[in-house]
Parts: sequence; structure tokens; C-alpha cells
Amino acid sequence: MTTIWELDFYSRPLVDENGKKIWEVLVCESPLDVKTQPDTLFRYAEYCASTEVNSARLQQALETAIAQAPKPPTRIRFFRQAMNNMITKACEGLGIPAVLSLRTYRLTQWLGQRMQDEYPQHPGFQPGTNPSVSFAETAPQVLPDALRGEKWAFVTLEAAALEEMTDWAIDFGEGFPLRLAGLEPGAVIPGVLIFTTRATPMAAWMSGLELGMVSFDPEPKQLLLTTGVNDRWMLASLNSSALQTEAQNFTIAKQAAQGVHFLAIQASPDTEAFAGFWLLQDPKLA
Repeated sequence: MTTIWELDFYSRPLVDENGKKIWEVLVCESPLDVKTQPDTLFRYAEYCASTEVNSARLQQALETAIAQAPKPPTRIRFFRQAMNNMITKACEGLGIPAVLSLRTYRLTQWLGQRMQDEYPQHPGFQPGTNPSVSFAETAPQVLPDALRGEKWAFVTLEAAALEEMTDWAIDFGEGFPLRLAGLEPGAVIPGVLIFTTRATPMAAWMSGLELGMVSFDPEPKQLLLTTGVNDRWMLASLNSSALQTEAQNFTIAKQAAQGVHFLAIQASPDTEAFAGFWLLQDPKLA
């Protein structure tokens, strides 16, 4: 079974006795379906000095974490582009692929908890000194011809219905516990459903990417899919005012659902099986 870790290696709003920034390695296992209890999954934290910030030190910390974990990761996700080279090199030293991803939902929640509860208890705490995370916007790419949907629609599901996702017939996909987003069973979750006779190849191709989010770009009025942390793909052009209104409603519904939404792929409206189904969430990174 696949085991994916989420990783952050960065300075915290803390300084040591010499006034030097304190860095920290955080790793936690990704919950990969809606029924996983996040609190039962492995996580590990280790501080390090600013003089130790290098790939060898990170690799050492990861080796310690792996020795303590029930099983090693098959892949590691991280969201900080600035740390790309260092994290990639450390993971290569362990033979583990590392990928930029917005799917660091549990790590993001844990970081928020530590910012609120853990770091303020440290004697070297310096509030407001951690910069926020931002991503450079890239030009949208056109999907390969063989992977374009023939039809698509905006749809919604209640959170309670998505709790049964593990029982559905899905070839490719990934979920996460909606409790990570603090959603109640009656919350309405918006999504985009793509219909195509090439459903399986399209879902297989998407499964090889780190699917981040679906969003509406009001200019030039496109529906976009973000993969990795800032690679963007054009899913559809929204040429009519009716479609643009639907897209705006989709955006409003996402905001009401704490950014949670989904992307699904089916061969036709008549089939109950999904070639692909992914729960997604707009990033809330700090």
C-alpha cells in the first residue's frame, strides 16, 4: 500500500540563545482517503540550528523519522519551492521521490496548530517573523488533445455523501478526511465532472500529477486545473455568460466549503463508476 509523507523544512518564528533563527523538520503521513483518522498517522518533528541547514542534515532527520515510523514513505510531498533543491537532494539520497504539491493538507493543519500552541511557548518566540507562502503564477497550458473532455458540468455533493467515497468504484483518485477542513456532514461541496470516452487514459494521466485545485480565471474566462504548486492547465473556455455565472457560483461554493471541492471523470453520464475522482482543497499555506 502507498505511504506518502508531507514534509516541511524551514525556519520558524523562533531564535536560539545567540539570536539565530531556529529551523525545523516536520514530516507527517498523508491521509489518503476520507475515512482515515489523521490522529492515528505517523508524524515527526525535529529542530535544528541555522548552521545545519543543508541536504545532509535533512537526510539525517528523515532517516531518524523513517526508523521510528511503522513503514517508510514511497513518496514525499512538499510545498516550499524555495527548498526544492535541498529537499530533492536529501530524498534522492534515501531513494525516495520528492514532489512539489499543494496536497499537504495534514501538514498545513499541523503547522497552524504549532504556530498557535507550540512556538509561543518557546523562550525564543518572535511573533510575526515568518513570511507567508506565495507561488509565481504560470501561463496555463493546453491539455493534450487525447485528454480533453467532450462534456463537463458543475455539480455538488453533500459532505455526508463523500464520506462513502471509499465504497465507490474509482479507478484513479485520492481523498482526505473532511474533518481536516472542519466540514459538517451537511456542507455542500462543489465539483467539476468531466465526461469523455477517453476517461481511463485521462484519469491515468492525471493520477501521475499532484492535483492541486480547480479554479475559475475570470480573465480570460477559463476553468483551470493547478498541478504541483503552480503548473496550470486549461480545462475549458467559458464563452457564455451562463457558464461564467456557474463558474462564479462554483467559486462562492468553494469558499463556503473552506476551499474543498472535487474533480471527477466518467465515461458517460449513464455510468456509476468513476475513472477518476479527487478531493481537492484550495491552499491555505503559511
